[in-house]
Amino acid sequence: MAAESIPRQTVVDLLESRLREDIFNGTHPPGSLLPSERELAAGYGVTRTTLKHALSRLEQAGLLSTRHGVGTRVRDFLRVGGADLLPMLASQDSGWLVEIFEVRRHIGALIARRAATRRTARQARRLAELLESVDAAVDADAAQLADVEVHRELARCTGNRVYLLLINTLFNAYLPVRGALRAPFEDPARAAARLGPLVRAVIDRRPQDAERAAEKYLRDTEKVMLGVLGNRRSGQSARVS
Repeated sequence: MAAESIPRQTVVDLLESRLREDIFNGTHPPGSLLPSERELAAGYGVTRTTLKHALSRLEQAGLLSTRHGVGTRVRDFLRVGGADLLPMLASQDSGWLVEIFEVRRHIGALIARRAATRRTARQARRLAELLESVDAAVDADAAQLADVEVHRELARCTGNRVYLLLINTLFNAYLPVRGALRAPFEDPARAAARLGPLVRAVIDRRPQDAERAAEKYLRDTEKVMLGVLGNRRSGQSARVS
């Protein structure tokens, strides 16, 4: 398998990340005005042009708002923000990832129950095909992506497009750390076996069984993924100290 390319970070990328971290950790608290561009640029050791680019990105992301003659203010993202902020929050703080997985469990169980009552014959065949794709995956990455497609199809089976958008939102939320969450998919055949009871319950139109199977599957995979992520971070902290 070809090695993944290592993304190159520009000074603007690094500054954006640093400013975002300082917003999330309260260095620049919600509602506060940022210092002047001259002060900020000097404080972060960058040019004002670089600073302007980074601030523009954060404004587009919904973390800042600028008013001519007033300045740039940090938005209260917990009050006015949307789910599009979740990828940034998850990459900064693993606590957000725990909460994302909790929502993933609850929504996943609800979707499974509704999918079992509303799925069409065509969707049932598609679910069976997607489950086979997990089993036949060549590596953990492919199995993980195939698993996501199963959950997207389950959302389609509900007949409610909002569920599909919610699944996309939750997947995008942990996309920045997806590489660290492959543990449940290292053995594709085993991953397919874990997912099988959920898919079969939906295909067989057994709503209660589908709900229970979804809850178990999502809880089990969540436990493995968060455990591995926690171990990695503990190892990184030990190396730093």
